[in-house]
Amino acid sequence: MTSPTISHDPPPLWFLVPEGFFALPVAATPAERAEHSKSFVRQLYSRGDDSIWEPAAPYYAAMAELMADSGVSYSAMGLFSTADEGENGGTARHEPADGVAQCALTVAAVPTDQVDVDTDVVAQGILAALSSDPYNDARWLDLPCGPSVSSITLKKYTLTPEVTADGEPTDLLTGQIQVHVPFPTGPFTAIFTLHTASTDYWTEFCNIMSAILQTVSFTEPDGSENEDVSR
Repeated sequence: MTSPTISHDPPPLWFLVPEGFFALPVAATPAERAEHSKSFVRQLYSRGDDSIWEPAAPYYAAMAELMADSGVSYSAMGLFSTADEGENGGTARHEPADGVAQCALTVAAVPTDQVDVDTDVVAQGILAALSSDPYNDARWLDLPCGPSVSSITLKKYTLTPEVTADGEPTDLLTGQIQVHVPFPTGPFTAIFTLHTASTDYWTEFCNIMSAILQTVSFTEPDGSENEDVSR
């Protein structure tokens, strides 16, 4: 798909996501989005039926269209069981009856103005820009694919009584991990964003994001399981 803000397509990018992520139907045409959304809702609501799937599919197709217009190439919902943290301390695949920790993951390829192909120089510029915001915890990261910059932010929202279960105002803490990875193959930067309101499982989500970033590649890896977000 092509974002209206990008004059030409970015080079390809590959990465892997663990089980428990359900990719939204981001596709090039309305017909493709509609078709993919039908499959998406059946995976997401695996215990549902047509009474749930049919009204839900157009909603997610519309969400995918909005994301495509914003330059997002990949978007997924992560659902993980809170009943079993798994053998390695990570969250397990979702099991709604036992409680679920949720997150949203997006990947966008954003055009940048750099002339220098040195990704270290590009990353230094990103780090300087992000560090200027006192609410950002911006840090340099060395990934297998090259240099990158992470930015972590936590925000607290007050929910009004109308939307809370007990009818009382409630504070909601949300966290976001955003990682900027300059393309070594063109004037673009990949932006990986993981957002969650399940901050009780913040460490587990940090580990998940770290695992995803370790698989990022700008050259086609061996095997066919990697997500390709080339447009």
